[in-house]
Amino acid sequence: MEFPFDVDVLLPERITVLDQHLRPPARRPGTTTPARVDLQQQIMTIVDELGKASAKAQHLPAPITSASRMQSNRHVMYVLKDTSARPAGKGAIIGFLKVGYKKLFVLDDREAHNEVEPLCILDFYIHESLQRHGHGQELFQYMLQKERVEPHQLAIDRPSQKLLKFLNKHYNLETTVPQVNNFVIFEGFFAHQHRPPAPSLRATRHSRAAVIDPAPSAPVRKLPPKRAEGDIKPYSSSDREFLKVAMEPPWPLNRAPRRATPPVHPPPRSSSLGNSPERGPLRPFVPEQELLRSLRLCPPHSTARLLLATDPGGSPTQRRRTSSLPRSDESRC
Repeated sequence: MEFPFDVDVLLPERITVLDQHLRPPARRPGTTTPARVDLQQQIMTIVDELGKASAKAQHLPAPITSASRMQSNRHVMYVLKDTSARPAGKGAIIGFLKVGYKKLFVLDDREAHNEVEPLCILDFYIHESLQRHGHGQELFQYMLQKERVEPHQLAIDRPSQKLLKFLNKHYNLETTVPQVNNFVIFEGFFAHQHRPPAPSLRATRHSRAAVIDPAPSAPVRKLPPKRAEGDIKPYSSSDREFLKVAMEPPWPLNRAPRRATPPVHPPPRSSSLGNSPERGPLRPFVPEQELLRSLRLCPPHSTARLLLATDPGGSPTQRRRTSSLPRSDESRC
């Protein structure tokens, strides 16, 4: 794939690795350096054109590789340049391979869900005129060495039939594990997923420091022992102080003879939840005769004495005469 600018100067190596920053690689000594903005714009043009060519070859409705997608995701793009021929003295691009780590939920052989984050093949394209010349294997093998992964550890996003045949021919990847998403994984993918994680350098350093110079531990505070289950009473059957306090009746009821003190121990009550405690025995009812006797014995109030002294017909002698009259005379009056 040719471009209107010099690809050989822009990408000095045969395989160039581009990240989300899309920065131009280091320049060769003795070459002229154009403006950095122009170099980054040229790299963005290469990425956009390669994405369009890949979408057209795979019959996709829209490109899945573009400069904007590269800048918004942490993906890595391996670009293969043609160094054998220089048409019009500007170089050419053979193809590219885009990879990236993704968090996936995949099924294993027992159809159990597993949350993993493998390296995924997101897009792979070799120009149609340069296919079956070993360029795809060269680019793929360079990526495996750079990322330090094995072919069976990869997850491929919507692979085409050409890519599946390519993986079967060069890496013997044939048996796939069925998935419910668009990713394809091969047999042996979970072989490395259940290895015990190696201890980190920081954890090893802390463990050694603890063995050499153990830090003093904080004093341990002893907690009080728990109460037995039999000693715990429900709230409804717990002793309530306000039920034990006997209310003093008003005068003159408080002068009534009191009965014997009830027993100290309250009567047995139900210990089940929801039952309210029984109230203690109340004071006996005062008979009417005792109430009247108490009223006669009580001294008169000072106000009553004043009324009797000011009332002319209220003298004691008149009251005696009135009270001594027969009932018939009182009725005539």
